[in-house]
Amino acid sequence: MTEVLPTDRAGLEVISPDGAHRVVRVVESPFLIGRGGETGNHLQLDDRRISRHCAAIISEDNRLYLEDRGHRRGLYVNEKSVDRCALEDGDVISFGMEDSYRIVFRSVAVESSIQNILSRMESVSGDESSSGGLNKLNLLLEATMLLQSQLPLDSVLGTMLDHAISITGADRGLLLKPDSSGTLHVRLGRLRGGLNLSPESLTPSQTALRMALTRKSSVVTEDINQADFDLQGAQSVVAQNLRVIIAIPLYALPRASSMESAVHPILGEFLGVVYLDSQRPAAFSKLERQMLDALAVQAASVLDNARLVEYERERQRMQQELDIARDIQQALLPRRIQDYPHLAVSGINLPCLSVGGDYFDIFPISDDRTAFLIADVSGKGLGAALLTTMLQGALSGIAMGANPVRVFDHINKFLYEHAEVGRYATMFFGVLSRTGELEYINAGHPPPLLLRRGELAEPFTEGSCPVGLLAETTYESASVQLEADDTLVLFSDGVTEAADPADEQYGIPRLREALAGREDAPLDYLQKAVFDSVEKFTRSASQADDITLLLVRYRAAASAVTA
Repeated sequence: MTEVLPTDRAGLEVISPDGAHRVVRVVESPFLIGRGGETGNHLQLDDRRISRHCAAIISEDNRLYLEDRGHRRGLYVNEKSVDRCALEDGDVISFGMEDSYRIVFRSVAVESSIQNILSRMESVSGDESSSGGLNKLNLLLEATMLLQSQLPLDSVLGTMLDHAISITGADRGLLLKPDSSGTLHVRLGRLRGGLNLSPESLTPSQTALRMALTRKSSVVTEDINQADFDLQGAQSVVAQNLRVIIAIPLYALPRASSMESAVHPILGEFLGVVYLDSQRPAAFSKLERQMLDALAVQAASVLDNARLVEYERERQRMQQELDIARDIQQALLPRRIQDYPHLAVSGINLPCLSVGGDYFDIFPISDDRTAFLIADVSGKGLGAALLTTMLQGALSGIAMGANPVRVFDHINKFLYEHAEVGRYATMFFGVLSRTGELEYINAGHPPPLLLRRGELAEPFTEGSCPVGLLAETTYESASVQLEADDTLVLFSDGVTEAADPADEQYGIPRLREALAGREDAPLDYLQKAVFDSVEKFTRSASQADDITLLLVRYRAAASAVTA
């Protein structure tokens, strides 16, 4: 039964593959997510790799849960695979694909957390109603408002450090951030009065930092003389005559998994440390400690937001590069497939990612001979796409009259010596003459099917290893005589290995069934019949491999007329 939820209960920030943002309110339970609207999806995602019945958000016991409803690649929350997961504010939902949608869960309850903190502090401040306490509360309120500002990041963080110094009465405050190896470096330094400190001149207590990181909680020392012995004897503490040290580790918003209660939250990504010290002892009231904790939450939020913004910028930059690579790769494919006097051709390539590793081409060698090929580079993405450009450059020598066998031997040795480990390519290369003689080299590729007089044959039995796999491989050509109107069906394994939601593969028998009885059909129609068959079988389940099809039909009658 559908449950109507309050319109201000929660929202989803939907980030499209092109970087566009929109917010969708979760107003019903179950709240359905998937491709298309015909199945009643409340959030419709325009990506053919996402299942129609993908996911649902369920309300139970005043909490919202994400459930996997059959997405083939699986659901991920904060990059961890989940079947069912309690959602927390800031959780990032993804679908197992880097170039697809991302959804950020937003909770109204967390949005009001600052007001809850202030309310609790006001109750505490009943016993500390001095103007100093009220001024500190005002500083905290100003700090929380910084989150909504459009000021530069360093300006926001600097102001928050100033507030922390004012609340604690410290002499100086530092913000430290980890590098890629986890080593902390000073990002900002401030003196009392809002003066900047040079990061090179700062020597925070490494002992206090280690203690805070080991405990994953704040280290607040009001007087070093009464502190932990290790901290009392720390060299930097003694050298600087420090009496007060505060080290607060900052983490992204806590996440609670479906297997753990909210009582034991999982800390998010480590973001840095707020460090304060003073040469004078201090005594922090309960109010001041709460305000310090609240400021730490705000500093973590600012850093977390900045991290997400930087991540989004990097994602957009990578997407731009992928778009350029896709344009380059698509330019490698024949722009306009034309028919030749002795053959007709039709081909299509559908990469499973923005760029893929499949490639096909057709080009004349002479007036009487035309070459065609289909290739499948191992792996996916940008690396595979770059390797296809190398292949095309190497194969261009055949168009200038080079011996195909020698070209393949050269390509194999070149790829083996220069390509990264594990990169190789399967290829089927053929040269069809006007008389119907087909000379071919099969480098580990699925052999084409031959559609002849309504029957399907597999005459291409000769073959060798993929290029780039073994250094000492040598290649030989073989030949087959084609008859009038014979049609060659060349395909990548993305066709036969296309899987339905139950992970059953399409296979050669279904491909044969799609081709049977269509020997007289135009190639475009034949191509559509195959893809319709694959689409019907997979039921739009996302695929893990590129799908490429190349059809070549020998025109013996046309060649005879020309002769």
